[in-house]
Amino acid sequence: MTDDAYLFLLDDAAVRLGVPPAAVGDLACMETPAVRAWLDAQGTTATAPELRLLPPEETGAVPGGAERLPVPLSDEELGRVRARTGPEAIARVEEQLLSYRDITDGRDELIGRALAAGVAPHRIVELTGEDPATVTAAAGG
Repeated sequence: MTDDAYLFLLDDAAVRLGVPPAAVGDLACMETPAVRAWLDAQGTTATAPELRLLPPEETGAVPGGAERLPVPLSDEELGRVRARTGPEAIARVEEQLLSYRDITDGRDELIGRALAAGVAPHRIVELTGEDPATVTAAAGG
């Protein structure tokens, strides 16, 4: 384990490893000449989707061939990074997914009430983000 966090570049921005530095807020290290030079040398920016940051205890997860740079973080900055990458962050998202399931359990009934009240199907689609076919099915046709 190292005392430094790591900035690194992923080959595939769709991979969910680490956290984009921009999502953590202002980080003093991002303004240092070393980080600026490294970003320039990589041909990327501080807001590039493939740029990621991991706290010291997770740097072993950085892919072997990935371009990487150790960066020091303050205790407060490190806390923000950990909040976005740790098991707590995953638990929060899973909790949100469960609450979404609870909301969708009564979806058809709500759509039916909206239709009965005279809300146009296209407006229901706009408001809920539901697929038009789902609204049509809830309308009974």
